[in-house]
Amino acid sequence: MAQTTDTALLDGGRRLPLVEDFYTIQGEGYHAGKPAYFIRLGGCDVGCRWCDAKYTWNPRLYPPTAIETVVARALSCPAQAIVITGGEPLLYPLDALTGRLRDEGLEIFLETSGTHPFSGAFDWVCLSPKRQHPPLDEAYARADELKVIVETEDDFAWAERNAARVGEACRLYLQPEWSRSEQMMPAIVEYAKAHPEWNVSIQTHKYMRIP
Repeated sequence: MAQTTDTALLDGGRRLPLVEDFYTIQGEGYHAGKPAYFIRLGGCDVGCRWCDAKYTWNPRLYPPTAIETVVARALSCPAQAIVITGGEPLLYPLDALTGRLRDEGLEIFLETSGTHPFSGAFDWVCLSPKRQHPPLDEAYARADELKVIVETEDDFAWAERNAARVGEACRLYLQPEWSRSEQMMPAIVEYAKAHPEWNVSIQTHKYMRIP
């Protein structure tokens, strides 16, 4: 689980615990297939047992990096879209980072569990709620996309409870947990066919063998 980073070292969000940043193709959800520059921050207090980015959980492993450094690298590639992810990026004040990216005319997407108060300005918010640490109320109103990870058939009921709380325009996605995708995909397909307000998301980047 997350160990806290000394907030004084973050300088009000002008420095952030950067795990990695890279140019790739968005693999999941509504924007799947879109070239995007990913900014992955360290630290997470949700602790999903099936998480494929457990290396991000302890922010103390990632010394705070100046946001100007990250923005400069993002501007060096052709991407017009930025994905801020983690870990859980809302552990940190994101106003300074998103402000700089917005100044450069970039689209800013957020991937979050919704477990912490919002900061920053975003063009698109993907909310991925987790049972063991549900989202804050404010997260549902901010969600443009609801992406629920399906590990067992019990997760369909969890998905519906979350769908009932987002806005009418929010896009709904069911995504199989990667290690269970072969077992769960038939049930997900049938559920989406019976409930066509739901779409199916798969982790296409893993099939493409890209980050």
